[in-house]
Amino acid sequence: MAVRATFKVIRDPLWNNIQVDAEALEVLDTEPFQRLRYIRQLGHGFLVYPGATHTRFEHALGAYHLARRAMAILGERGELRDIPPDELLVVRLAGLLHDIGHYPFSHALEEAGLPSHEDLAPIRFRHRQLQDALARTGIARLPTRLSHLIAGRSDSPLRGLISGSLDLDKIEYLTRDARMCGVPYGTVDVDRLLHSLTVIKLEDGSQSVGVREKGVSALESLLFARYEMYRNVYWHHAVRSATAMFKRLVRSAIAREEITADWIAETTDEALMVRLRALSDAPIAQRLQRRELYKRILEVRGGEVPEGAGDWVADDPDLTEKVEDRLAGELGLAPGDVLLDFPAKAKMLEVDLPLLTRDGAIEAFAAGRGETGRLGIQGIAEELHASARALRVFAAEPTRIDRDRVLDLIAQTKDEIRAIR
Repeated sequence: MAVRATFKVIRDPLWNNIQVDAEALEVLDTEPFQRLRYIRQLGHGFLVYPGATHTRFEHALGAYHLARRAMAILGERGELRDIPPDELLVVRLAGLLHDIGHYPFSHALEEAGLPSHEDLAPIRFRHRQLQDALARTGIARLPTRLSHLIAGRSDSPLRGLISGSLDLDKIEYLTRDARMCGVPYGTVDVDRLLHSLTVIKLEDGSQSVGVREKGVSALESLLFARYEMYRNVYWHHAVRSATAMFKRLVRSAIAREEITADWIAETTDEALMVRLRALSDAPIAQRLQRRELYKRILEVRGGEVPEGAGDWVADDPDLTEKVEDRLAGELGLAPGDVLLDFPAKAKMLEVDLPLLTRDGAIEAFAAGRGETGRLGIQGIAEELHASARALRVFAAEPTRIDRDRVLDLIAQTKDEIRAIR
């Protein structure tokens, strides 16, 4: 009779040894989780940073590892004694499964208008293999509890470890992405941050993950690392060109009913690209394969864009496509030959954690409010966000475009854009 393994150690280039417990091992061997081996963490980032071929699989393992470390530290200090043991397992599994609903090519398809990967997690939990693996834990309502943690709707005292401004996902991906891209921007003092975590009892009697005052500097460095990674890696102009091309390609294929959003949600990076390259009219797919990216014909830094102008570019792909085709027509180009990009991450530097001060008081992080303004970086959060952003216009071929014309267009309201013919 085979003896069931109680744990396994997996070698990882970032965290060295990751101990995976029996319940997580059951999840690892399921088809939905193995699929994450074939979903690159940074989408088309590898076209700029050749080492950026790491996947959601290893990132998920890393988040699970950090969840185990964080709870071990909290447990040693006696801060978990009021939390049921099954809740600790739920949180560890949520760390492992937080990206189970992810699309191919990172977040590009969410930008293209598809539902969020958090919303897809409950669907993945209905897969027979994964459903059975979770059922064997014996924990009641486990898929629902995991879904709520992943979506940030849980009432668990440890929800901040999975979804929040200092969740373990962010610590993991910043550290791993920087290592694999070979850049110094994402340096995070992980040990200091983990040892600064604490479980705080709030005024209403509930509990929440917070930060001890000694960890403020490490938290601030995490936020600045996030800013630098967005400015230099995630929003690199060539990465954004490839992303804009990919979004337009997929949206066109869905509109022609050549592929469906449901099929995309279950496939992998390469399977999706093979399908797209096989379409009858897929010049963008062929160009992505050869790394013949659209050229940047205009770039306006976020701080130079009038406040509020163009915010719809990041969240309304239908309107964006309408403006793109209007610009293409004005330039004598075909629809799809001009692409507009103005990414946004409004909560890039937001902190929603309570702070436990050295004298035992509980405060909220805030900017510019006397003693409660513990994070200086929050005072310039909007300026840093604007600095990281860039309004860009990409075209299939080099051409000239009038800067003022583009700024006038994106300054229009959504209703004005809809009226364009």
